[in-house]
Amino acid sequence: MCLPFLYHGQSTDWVSQTDHKLTVRLAVEKAWLFQKILVRHEPDNEETLTEMHPQGSTEHLTFWEASFEINTDRDITHYAFKLLTGKEQFWLDAKGVSRRISPKETHFKYNAVNRPPEWINQQVFYQILPDRFCNGKPEISVRNGESSPVLGGKKPVAKQWGEPVSSYDTSGGCEFYGGDLYGVGQKIDYLQSLGITAIYLNPIFTAPSNHKYDTSDYMTIDPHLGTNEDFALLCKDLHHRKMKIILDAVFNHTSAEHPWFNKSGQHPMSGAYQSTESPYRNFYSFDGNSQRYHSWKGVDSLAVLNYKNKQLRKYIYQDDDAVIKHWLKPPYSIDGWRFDVIHMLGEGKGAKNNAHYVKAFRKSAKQVNPDCYILGEHFYEATQWLQGDQEDGSMNYYGFAHPVGALLTGLDIAGHPVHISVTNFLDWQTEARAKIPWPNQLAQLNQLDSHDTARFMERVKHNAGLFKLAAVLLFTSVGTPCLYYGTELGMSGGRDPDNRRCMPWDEVEQSEYISFFRQLIQLRTDNIALQKGDYVPLYRDDNGFAFARQFQRHCVICVFNVSQKTRSFTIPVWRLGHLNHRYRSPLTRKTFLSAQGVLTVKITPMSGDILIVCSQQNEQASLSGGGKTDQ
Repeated sequence: MCLPFLYHGQSTDWVSQTDHKLTVRLAVEKAWLFQKILVRHEPDNEETLTEMHPQGSTEHLTFWEASFEINTDRDITHYAFKLLTGKEQFWLDAKGVSRRISPKETHFKYNAVNRPPEWINQQVFYQILPDRFCNGKPEISVRNGESSPVLGGKKPVAKQWGEPVSSYDTSGGCEFYGGDLYGVGQKIDYLQSLGITAIYLNPIFTAPSNHKYDTSDYMTIDPHLGTNEDFALLCKDLHHRKMKIILDAVFNHTSAEHPWFNKSGQHPMSGAYQSTESPYRNFYSFDGNSQRYHSWKGVDSLAVLNYKNKQLRKYIYQDDDAVIKHWLKPPYSIDGWRFDVIHMLGEGKGAKNNAHYVKAFRKSAKQVNPDCYILGEHFYEATQWLQGDQEDGSMNYYGFAHPVGALLTGLDIAGHPVHISVTNFLDWQTEARAKIPWPNQLAQLNQLDSHDTARFMERVKHNAGLFKLAAVLLFTSVGTPCLYYGTELGMSGGRDPDNRRCMPWDEVEQSEYISFFRQLIQLRTDNIALQKGDYVPLYRDDNGFAFARQFQRHCVICVFNVSQKTRSFTIPVWRLGHLNHRYRSPLTRKTFLSAQGVLTVKITPMSGDILIVCSQQNEQASLSGGGKTDQ
């Protein structure tokens, strides 16, 4: 089915607000003649069609423009484009072109009230599980047989750096390798040499386990990782280097050994588990007066919190020195929170009134630092939390890790077989982006792997080509890239806990991948188009695809060959406003020329390439820069 090329980006190149009016631009392929072009929007929830007018052109494209009032009845203004030929009509929404009106969930969205901080999309994040990253102060490391704290009746096990990780049915959750905050501090030079600009730390508050998703004290750094003062110094050093740091917040549940709960009775106070008269009884959810309580996914050591309790709300987010606010203030001044399983928390058993509490968490944090990053963990679709008034971004499993893994590994994140085509892959990613406002798309945290998934190298069965192709996708896709510690070395590891092996520092100099990642990070850091540029689809077939990231006159073209053979791609760069341009690849150091708006690129098997415009002849305006006026 032949469809016209219609394009509307969502950056400031295409959308601008003046007072209460929104002005939008649309690019239309000249080969198609339209009698009327309209923008559909919904003041007062009723359809209004505003006529658009031509505002310039290139050789292949005409640009149209219209202005209309933003919604006052809600934060988000929805809109889509309707084009009439006289015999038929076409529609453009954030998912693409169709011959019928699209569902509202994929209309373009402009949130005039709530937006993520601008700094997020400029970052390259690095995720660290402290116990497995670097041991900087051995004297504070866990010792074998320590009597307290306990973990499900098991005592801590101290292991030598690099020893194999045990499974959870043995000692997986309670074995420690000695990584700490001192080690993190000692490796900041290494991270900066990679090009890392922001750190995301897995939980560091006092907790029995090695992963520390079972908090027993929200106000104290775990003594085996360091002290509050040590953490303050780490934050000061990072900020001095113009780097950012975000912490992991586990506010859905606590350890069953938290003094509030006190399941094993190791604390002198009467906890919720001991007595129905405990002042903390209603911090949790019990079946009547019994000791049966609601735990996270049936894990007894993780007791779920009940936000119906006023005192709990005050402690976590309402009071002036509530947990959420405390760490955002000096001397720490962290730059944001990653909220663990944020979609699960609520009142009593289940996630009742979840949206209310997520909004409250956001409001609490933004009161201290309006520019802080609110990041949510969602293993699957997070659309409802990403409309602007709850989270700035999510760990983008649904829109990035899931589809990339499905296309390149043949396995989903759970390890089940899956097969999708290039078209399935691109449609999946486009749909995920289409459902949320553009600034939130840019604030999504993209990862190939994390502490909750098998290592990507393991999933591609150590195929270096596929691994590098995925890395190119990570640093060119819409969203903010994040490396899980060691991914830059091609670390292996199966599913949790095997994906939490110790960082192999002795392999850094010999790694065949680290220079490649340094190059990708530098490319993203140097190119504003890769940080905040619009996504322009250029080409797709069964064996590959190409897209551009474009902002103002900055443009990067990304081409991917997922077949087993070297292939030539014929790319219509006229969609970008290009005619006769020269491009260079920083990865292969090859140069390419487009002629009359068409670029032919040869790509080796199972690889991706990045092309940057380096010169142009017969000057044409770029797609995002607007067209010359036909007068």
